[in-house]
Amino acid sequence: MSRVGRVERTTKETSVLVEIDLDGKGEVAVSTGVGFYDHMLDQLGRHGLFDLTVKTEGDLHIDTHHTIEDTALALGAAFKQALGDKVGIYRFGNCTVPLDESLAQVTVDLSGRPYLVHTEPETMAPMIGTYDTTMTRHILESFVAQAQIALHVHVPYGRNAHHIVECQFKALARALRYASERDPRAAGILPSTKGAL
Repeated sequence: MSRVGRVERTTKETSVLVEIDLDGKGEVAVSTGVGFYDHMLDQLGRHGLFDLTVKTEGDLHIDTHHTIEDTALALGAAFKQALGDKVGIYRFGNCTVPLDESLAQVTVDLSGRPYLVHTEPETMAPMIGTYDTTMTRHILESFVAQAQIALHVHVPYGRNAHHIVECQFKALARALRYASERDPRAAGILPSTKGAL
């Protein structure tokens, strides 16, 4: 069974298309108009081994907020769609990723309940190119709300803003990959004692 999600989202502020294949090879084609965000979404697809297409046109003449937010919302919805009934998956995943002086620890539960815990160094530079570093938390909030997952992201230390954000996306990619993969010992089994996720 193919595990593919496709979401189109159009508002007065943005037009977004996201396609994701959870059983892909990490082939990525991303264009949002925000260079660093494209770089992060590329990390998500490649390290998650998700085939990922993102095409966003937004009101960048105002700022990057709507473009980044609406892309994250569509990505979360597409991820949820691709998961399907969640039968036979591992459900839980975690990964710790260093990037030079920075470290990110990510744990995920594909629970059907949206919840985010997020910590990162408060002294981080405010901008990476045109990317506002306060948007990282908002990306995760938006993704979690639509994907309906519980996500804990902790960056205990780091100095370079690029590294701090990038290690979060790499660790998120791996944690999502591990949680969404099929468990050969649990074929046909929903990983929940409640009978629903």
